[in-house]
Amino acid sequence: MGAVLIPDGARIEAPLPDPRQGVFETLLVADGEPVELEAHLARLASSTGELFGEEPPAGARALVKEHARGLELGRLRLDVVPDPEGRLAATVKVAQVEPALVFPSWERAATLAAIVVDGGIGAHKWSDRRLLDQAQSDCGAALPLVLDADGTVLEVSRGNLFLVRDGSLATPATDGRLLPGVARRRVMEAAATAGIQMHEEVVSHDQLKDADEVFVSGSVRGVEPVREYAGVRRWEEGALTPVLASALRSQWLGQQKPGLHSSR
Repeated sequence: MGAVLIPDGARIEAPLPDPRQGVFETLLVADGEPVELEAHLARLASSTGELFGEEPPAGARALVKEHARGLELGRLRLDVVPDPEGRLAATVKVAQVEPALVFPSWERAATLAAIVVDGGIGAHKWSDRRLLDQAQSDCGAALPLVLDADGTVLEVSRGNLFLVRDGSLATPATDGRLLPGVARRRVMEAAATAGIQMHEEVVSHDQLKDADEVFVSGSVRGVEPVREYAGVRRWEEGALTPVLASALRSQWLGQQKPGLHSSR
């Protein structure tokens, strides 16, 4: 069982994910094309190999591309689940996404609320989301921020966390307690290209509280600024977050296109 601390301080018990429900990937779809498909399939294969000793189903790539076709801007979820005999099956769901939610502006910046999960949620994207769904319900409109029992900052419920300190960038290390996101990797690459110093490290609660800027990276929203850590700290709009958001947006979506960026 994973212990979850909700913002009012009450403790509840939530079940850790059940591997029998499988793993999944969530991708952004733009102009009918799944963004970062190969990177997501590679991460999925790493998980299915470790958990089930199998590659994802051979038709998964074609299934994704089929469902993405014709979708101007949306979210695609690819689940891979073992049957009772251990054979893996793939299913896909898609939904349209409001353009303003993709690389959101400061006006839509997120608020974080802490939850505590002993040992973190781990390095796989579990289809069993009971723990995070329960945390989201308890956090209301805020975005659940996962801390380990010792206060180590790990990730948020829909992505990875970055801190800006004195012009450099830091993100929690991938030490088995958190999911290493595809968008996380691209942000780190963009930072290197821009000459921004980058650190992967154990991030403490105090480091988060004292950061100059905070943002979240995720495979659908891209780079999402953070305005507030509920009950702890508020931030003003920073200078570095928009630079990295612009770099990743250009990589994923190209130049501004009607329909994709008209709301910003």
